[in-house]
Amino acid sequence: MKIRIKGNSLRYRLTKSDIAQLVEEGHLQEEVDFGSQQLYYAIKVVDDDHLSSIFRENTIILFVPKNVITELAETDKVGFEGKHGSLNLLVEKDFTCLDNVAEDQSDNYPNPLLTKKI
Repeated sequence: MKIRIKGNSLRYRLTKSDIAQLVEEGHLQEEVDFGSQQLYYAIKVVDDDHLSSIFRENTIILFVPKNVITELAETDKVGFEGKHGSLNLLVEKDFTCLDNVAEDQSDNYPNPLLTKKI
């Protein structure tokens, strides 16, 4: 799971195993260790009909409707977006990069642009 924060936008990118864990367990959490403090970021599957988010106790939590996770797991749908107040939210599949990068991408989704004819 990756997060990207820019301005008043929050984007979560999910690998295949991230989505599988959300389907199975209903939650996922990771952390960034700053030494004296940690920042946690998480996703929690909820019985709701819209994306929402909170920040408390050094934790960013994105609440994602169960039907969104199910659709990401079972279809070619790339992602979902919504607003929570003035906060823009996006949850999407993490695709392999088109250029060479050092990070392990073996759990990412195949990039659909790789199959496009130029």
